[in-house]
Amino acid sequence: MITITESAKAQVISSMEEPGDNLRLQVAGGGCSGMSYELFGEGPDELNEMVDHVQDFNEFKVVIDSKSLIYLKGITLDFEGGLQGKGFQFINPNATQTCGCGESFSTI
Repeated sequence: MITITESAKAQVISSMEEPGDNLRLQVAGGGCSGMSYELFGEGPDELNEMVDHVQDFNEFKVVIDSKSLIYLKGITLDFEGGLQGKGFQFINPNATQTCGCGESFSTI
């Protein structure tokens, strides 16, 4: 479903509030190019098995709702830290257009 680099995994683990929390990735309308990425932590009890797709990365699970999955399938999540770092980066093979900051995309 998705790939997460070692630097992104380390950042997710260090930012989790509780062991066993999930990382939710989703797409929302908005941003310069039409759709924007959202990611946040959530407790395991917030998982909806009827509409959520789950990928296990041992220390945490990535949860993607079925509507967002069509836009996020095959992405790579990376993390760039440091003084000039950009934070989480989404490398999306489905995007035909992205904005300059990389926070939004389009598939049209």
